[in-house]
Amino acid sequence: MNIENSRDYYGQVLQGSDDLKTDACCTMEAPVPEVIAALAHVHPDVKARYYGCGLIAPEAAAGMRILDLGSGSGQDAYLLAQLAGSEGSVVGVDTTPEQLAVAREHLDWHADRFGYRNVEFVEGDIERLDTLDLKPASFDLIVSNCVINLVADKAKVFRDAHTLLKPGGEFYFSDVYAERRVPAALQADPVLHGECLSGALYWGDFDRLAKEAGFRDPRLVTDRPLAIGDPAVADKVAGIRFFSATYRLFRIDELEPRCEDYGQAVRYRGTIPGHERAFTLDGHHFIEKGRMFAVCGNTWRMLADTRLANHFEFFGDFSTHFGIFPGCGDLMPFREAPASDDISSCC
Repeated sequence: MNIENSRDYYGQVLQGSDDLKTDACCTMEAPVPEVIAALAHVHPDVKARYYGCGLIAPEAAAGMRILDLGSGSGQDAYLLAQLAGSEGSVVGVDTTPEQLAVAREHLDWHADRFGYRNVEFVEGDIERLDTLDLKPASFDLIVSNCVINLVADKAKVFRDAHTLLKPGGEFYFSDVYAERRVPAALQADPVLHGECLSGALYWGDFDRLAKEAGFRDPRLVTDRPLAIGDPAVADKVAGIRFFSATYRLFRIDELEPRCEDYGQAVRYRGTIPGHERAFTLDGHHFIEKGRMFAVCGNTWRMLADTRLANHFEFFGDFSTHFGIFPGCGDLMPFREAPASDDISSCC
């Protein structure tokens, strides 16, 4: 049901973002100026059929080869094409012909606007990336925006993403998660599926699947509780809380299961465009320029063994182990809804 329903819902039922019944497939984060400028150079027809739930703009993307899973009408791909620049490239994969038609229709328009052509779109199922002409260990970054919840075999998506990333590469993506497992009876509902709810992973299952795929230390970047404005949809999922969340998954084999303390620290140089004052690795690591910042061994590797290395100074090594790093826990990572229940809707 998943692929067929996705094609129908996003190709036929939805004609624009105003047709959505929840804010699951809406982006709330305020973009940095660099991203705002890039969005101004995306064709209006592409933006009109955008259904992402997060801001997929990983930092330090210049010169990177990027894969966009479930690229839809192409907004994220065309945004990332500008961040990657003429030395980088973006490949978008999507299974919905109507969405691909919109994305491809404006290839020349964007190439003229950017002054270079570095985007291509491939029709394919993100559950079958191994059947496409994509070479293992050939991408620096993989992104996805509110799409993994729509597929049945999520574990395979994570495994294939790990295979396609270069060592030190990153899977940076937003999706919808649930505080508990969604009952099987709801998973077959076409509206709940199309609205990104019935396929939402229980966060604990996501953590397990990501680690089994080789992403040993998933990092939560941002999250928000979802608002469901349609009474019929809200009634169907009553008792289940849903969250939109953005995660970083790094392909670094040396990452440990826990955050271990080796007495290390980093200092941010302030050299990432759009993030000159501070760099946010995840919800627990807001690293200000020039300030010494204590880190666990895993965070050290996420900065030192990736594209981010040139933007930091590194202090210490792995010669002495001081035990578990403070704050490493297993409770649900998402924030609760505000007490007033005043959750802003999508604009």
